[in-house]
Amino acid sequence: MAGGNHNTAREEKATSRGQSEANRRLKYISLAVLVVQNASLILSIRYVRTLPGDRFFTTSAVVMAEVLKVLTCLLIILLQRRFNVKDTVYFLVDSIMFQYKDTLKLAVPSLIYTLQNNLQYVAISNLPAATFQVTYQLKILTTALFSVLMLRKSLSRVQWVSLLLLFAGVAIVQVQQEGNKEASVSGGSNQNYTVGLVAVVISCLSSGFAGVYFEKILKGSSASVWVRNVQLGIFGTALGMLGLWWNDGAAIARRGFLFGYTDMVWAVIFNQAFGGLLVAVVVKYADNILKGFATSFSIVVSTVMSVYLFGFHVDLLFTAGAGLVIGAVYMYSLPKATASSSSSSSSSSSAAAPRTDGPELEAFLPKAEPPSD
Repeated sequence: MAGGNHNTAREEKATSRGQSEANRRLKYISLAVLVVQNASLILSIRYVRTLPGDRFFTTSAVVMAEVLKVLTCLLIILLQRRFNVKDTVYFLVDSIMFQYKDTLKLAVPSLIYTLQNNLQYVAISNLPAATFQVTYQLKILTTALFSVLMLRKSLSRVQWVSLLLLFAGVAIVQVQQEGNKEASVSGGSNQNYTVGLVAVVISCLSSGFAGVYFEKILKGSSASVWVRNVQLGIFGTALGMLGLWWNDGAAIARRGFLFGYTDMVWAVIFNQAFGGLLVAVVVKYADNILKGFATSFSIVVSTVMSVYLFGFHVDLLFTAGAGLVIGAVYMYSLPKATASSSSSSSSSSSAAAPRTDGPELEAFLPKAEPPSD
């Protein structure tokens, strides 16, 4: 009997060790996916927007990404309903149409996300990829401030210090770019650094507000994350079509919705559509520190690739500013030191990982910004 218990204990220990090893592998895989997704989206958008020849309409790309996202979420809901089409349709009609007041709450963040997705194209079309990647980290600052103001969250001293360092780092990068605009914007007559900077700042503000607002809605509702993403996507598609008609309606009517689309453009759209959902799944295996490290590492990757792909010039001032931003991102992701504030710490991270209505859905967390985000 004792021997049997001993064997059982050994088996449990071996199983536990195997699970620990598997989780460690998944963490590193998560890190790689997060880095690749963060860096590749910015670099690929920059690349397709600076190529000579016909340019695709960014408004149509935003709409296409929303459509693909909705279709993906619908497929996941159908999968959860064991491919019972009738049950899925009844469920969606009830969740979206009969509970229309709940659905209408998503109109505000959807409008902001649609605006943000369009601004992201404008910003990356006018800023070097590395500069955009560094400056876009201001979304951490805006999200933190809106969380404090709207959700009454508390931040640790380390987090406040990291936000100050973040702001200082971005400011240094902007000073460097202001004094070296000709080198930072690669000679395109249709590129405007000021327009790009204004676009990325507005995008950071909208990202912070929309993320916190979306979190507030999720906390007060039992709807699943996938239903919420469908609701967001429906509004996003409608609002995107409105923006498309307003901005490029005549040109699209003349040249076509898919004008200028190449394999690389499709790759960008798929990255934007599925990147956020993929990262949401991956985040289950990556803690806050790993996510902070991935974001920091993606800045390094973007900078190095920008040097090779776009002839971006890295000097001491840019290195100092980017270094401060990287350090600030990592510091902000660190857990709070005291046990008494653990509940507050978990609350702080809930914007990235809001709770859902079922244990099986907690693996799939919504991303509050275009994938890429």
